[in-house]
Amino acid sequence: MTISFTASAAERARIADVGMYRPDMESDACGVGLIAATDGKPSRRVVVAGIEALKAVWHRGAVDADGKTGDGAGIHVELPLDFFHEHIGRAGHAPKPNLLAVGQVFLPRTDLAAQETCRTIVESEIIGFGYKVYGWRQVPVDVSVIGDKAMQSRPEIEQIMIAGPLPDPALGAEGKAAAIEAFEKDLYLIRRRIEKKVIESQTQGFYICSLSARSIIYKGLFLAEELSVFYPDLMDERFVSRFAIYHQRYSTNTFPQWWLAQPFRCLAHNGEINTVRGNTNWMKSHEIKMAAAAFGEHSGDIKPLIPAGASDTAALDAVFEAFVRSGRDAPTAKLMLVPEAWGKDDSLPETHRAMYAFFASVMEAWDGPAALAMTDGRWVVAGLDRNALRPMRYCLTRDGLLVTGSEAGMVVIPEVDMVMKGPLGPGEMIAVDLDGDGLGTLGAAGPRFYSDREIKDRIAAAHDYAAMVAGFTAVGVDVFMTGPIPTPAIAMLTRSLRCDFGVMISASHNGYADNGIKIFGPDGYKLSDEIEAEIEAIPARWSIASFHEFSVPGADERRQQPGTLIAQVERAQGDDHEQHVEGADHDVPSRRDRQHAD
Repeated sequence: MTISFTASAAERARIADVGMYRPDMESDACGVGLIAATDGKPSRRVVVAGIEALKAVWHRGAVDADGKTGDGAGIHVELPLDFFHEHIGRAGHAPKPNLLAVGQVFLPRTDLAAQETCRTIVESEIIGFGYKVYGWRQVPVDVSVIGDKAMQSRPEIEQIMIAGPLPDPALGAEGKAAAIEAFEKDLYLIRRRIEKKVIESQTQGFYICSLSARSIIYKGLFLAEELSVFYPDLMDERFVSRFAIYHQRYSTNTFPQWWLAQPFRCLAHNGEINTVRGNTNWMKSHEIKMAAAAFGEHSGDIKPLIPAGASDTAALDAVFEAFVRSGRDAPTAKLMLVPEAWGKDDSLPETHRAMYAFFASVMEAWDGPAALAMTDGRWVVAGLDRNALRPMRYCLTRDGLLVTGSEAGMVVIPEVDMVMKGPLGPGEMIAVDLDGDGLGTLGAAGPRFYSDREIKDRIAAAHDYAAMVAGFTAVGVDVFMTGPIPTPAIAMLTRSLRCDFGVMISASHNGYADNGIKIFGPDGYKLSDEIEAEIEAIPARWSIASFHEFSVPGADERRQQPGTLIAQVERAQGDDHEQHVEGADHDVPSRRDRQHAD
């Protein structure tokens, strides 16, 4: 029997049952980057540069034997209003002065009844929130550039055009920005409600790539160089944008599928999230209060925050999206989810240290390797995780074009036109505020580029984090005794080790037995047998360190000093019962009791 490159859901379930494939361990190694106009002006050259950059990283994706089916590629750009106003007219409507939103939707191509069920659910949820549907548009595609296997699983691709709220002209630019934010939040809730209803209808093959008043995503299982051929929309001169996030997927231990192509709704990612099990489990507890505080009566609509069966990147994207839709901007969400190694950096400003301590009390770090390109519609951000085991280079031109990506030279720029270039280091990020105009907490006068230090200074100054963390209690492990240990103490210990050591004690808080614990570091770095013997009395069902699949180089503490935290568990001198973490980051706070409002 021949197993298809794009195996069906039933076939994937069978392989997971009898083979080594695990759906919850899907990940990839890819080419990723973004283009942004630092002057905040939409232009055709940003879209063209994004398409050209994607073509330049084609070698970072795999190709099937048919020569045309790829692992997945895509681009995320701003919504071209003039383009869609024309198609609203073609649908028999006159465009309103209201905000416009467009959904890019994958429908089951061969089941017409299921298509109609999905359309009905989508329209009813939109109308239920008080918005009007202009109509549906079938997205033109050139199927000659995709292979047989991509064709077999190809969805029907359609766009739904929506009339949103009408901003109050008297409130000016600030009022319009607030209206867009509120609309985006509603669209997020609408999409989550749609997804639940489709699942309840037991319809397969439905996926919303994007549903936004700001941007739209085009992606699929084609070769990177065929993106703009498969989607002729992207060749239209009216497709202008202030940013373009692009991604070429390379599947490592997963089956390529149309919906798994990136970018996802807010970010694109190269690498693996190797703490994803622990992060997912923590989010199950966080989402209860988080959803209630941010989404009120609609909190039930977004739970579970991370959909069942999501890949590591899809899980990170889901949490990132929830953060930005609840009011945080993209740079802040990045620092909360993927911070730098801050605990032992003596050069770190105290304001930054307080900021990270507060963020650590809100959210456990999602550990990479990870190179990320992100947006919330206003901000675009490129950044790395604290170990920087995936490359991200950038250059900034004299005429205000920022180019970042997995490699240098993806967009040809003469050296004389560059004002800044280089690689991002461990935990670093750069950002562009596309709006500016004083609309943010400390908004600049206009759109601008932020270096790593500038954006972190800006975020650290947004609140008095030092006051917020003043009452926090530092977590250490010197308080724990060998022998029988209460479950809450074990949970604190495993979380402290996870934060300090930076690797996976991912599921150890789920349950405990008597077979000991093993703690590993990056790519085989492990505690000595003698030290491990000292902590065998700690009951744990299992602890897993999947820090790499196969592509992470060995950790070098000297070379990676900015991004490496090594914890050693040793017996305290003079006491046979206490256990200490030598060199551990004791600045990591315990979970706050939330008396400090964000």
